[in-house]
Amino acid sequence: MDEGQEQAAALPLLEPREGIPPVVATDRDLDAVVAAFLAGTGPVAVDAERASGYRYGQRAYLIQLRREGAGTALIDPVACPNLNDLNRALADVEWVLHAANQDLPCLLELGMAPRNLFDTELAGRLLGHPRVGLGAMVESILGYALEKGHSAADWSTRPLPEDWLRYAALDVELLVDLRDALHEELVATGKLDWALQEFAAIVDAPPKQPRQDPWRRTSGIHRVRNRRALAIVREVWETREEIARELDLSPGRVLPDNAITEMALNQPRTMADLFLIPAVKGRNARRHTTQWLRAVSRARALPDSRLPDQNLPGDGPPPAHRWAERDPVAAARLSSARTVVAALADEHHLPSENLLQPDAVRRLSWSPPGDIAGDSVSAALSGLGARAWQADLVAIPLAKAWQRLDAKGIEAPQT
Repeated sequence: MDEGQEQAAALPLLEPREGIPPVVATDRDLDAVVAAFLAGTGPVAVDAERASGYRYGQRAYLIQLRREGAGTALIDPVACPNLNDLNRALADVEWVLHAANQDLPCLLELGMAPRNLFDTELAGRLLGHPRVGLGAMVESILGYALEKGHSAADWSTRPLPEDWLRYAALDVELLVDLRDALHEELVATGKLDWALQEFAAIVDAPPKQPRQDPWRRTSGIHRVRNRRALAIVREVWETREEIARELDLSPGRVLPDNAITEMALNQPRTMADLFLIPAVKGRNARRHTTQWLRAVSRARALPDSRLPDQNLPGDGPPPAHRWAERDPVAAARLSSARTVVAALADEHHLPSENLLQPDAVRRLSWSPPGDIAGDSVSAALSGLGARAWQADLVAIPLAKAWQRLDAKGIEAPQT
């Protein structure tokens, strides 16, 4: 059956089974939800809606839950910011999320963290499903078409419109059903243990550390080719960040990235210079023109010793396109490793990046163990964060491939 036939055959899911529940916005109502979900049975479906692109940060503005015997709950975390009691009630319950890594950080801010997890998107990837979005999987596996259109809405809106609440409730309506179908498929394909290891790794992962020099991720920064201009990017980016945090607005709504790079390239000195930059003509950008000019001026006045380096020193290998010149032996290892991983991923019907993360492939290829053997490669993979099932599949084929390279006698450049 092709994609068009699948969509034609899908039944539209228009209403939650018990209707749209009222939004929980008081401690008393939250206590009732905690009691109901504590008394429920089976896994609990969990989802969160944020206001990415509208508000500063990644906080949750609606939490959706569904469990057998408890029904669906829609919780306003602005009105009920402490969900520790709910977390305790669900401590021994399997949580079902779709693309868990997207929602877990904002749930953790509210005191919610699973001990036992099932990620339906990740299960779909391990099973080789071609489309792993929630709507696509519900449609292809369960035969229902979910409502679309509100995922990118401003969920900080109050009160939330009824059609948005319907959409939010439907997002968890069939999540446990999807989990059950995927669980059966994981068992049938012998991949359940793989999935359980992946889910446990998500639960056990430490919180992400703040990115070093986050201003370097400004869109278009590759056009900025000298340290003075980079200093302008940094100063304007940090100024925008302060304003966005104070106003609780997404930074891009305060000043778009392309305005920052254009300031770095053109280095405006006056309001007239600044208004020649098209991206500075938005209302929010114009409200803070004085701050932008001051940021540019501060960067222009910095001594050379305080200018940022052109490139951020990395803790890993150099970019792969430079390997052939710097270390042809490592370049050959990388090419061989990518071939091995791709072939194994194809054999087991899953994406290469889920069999072994590309960063682990690069790091291991650049700095392999001294003795190329299955055990040593497996240990090195584990040290790079690979799960046991990944090392079991990859280590021996990779070691054999690299042993064949050694036999061919590829030489490193003479220094």
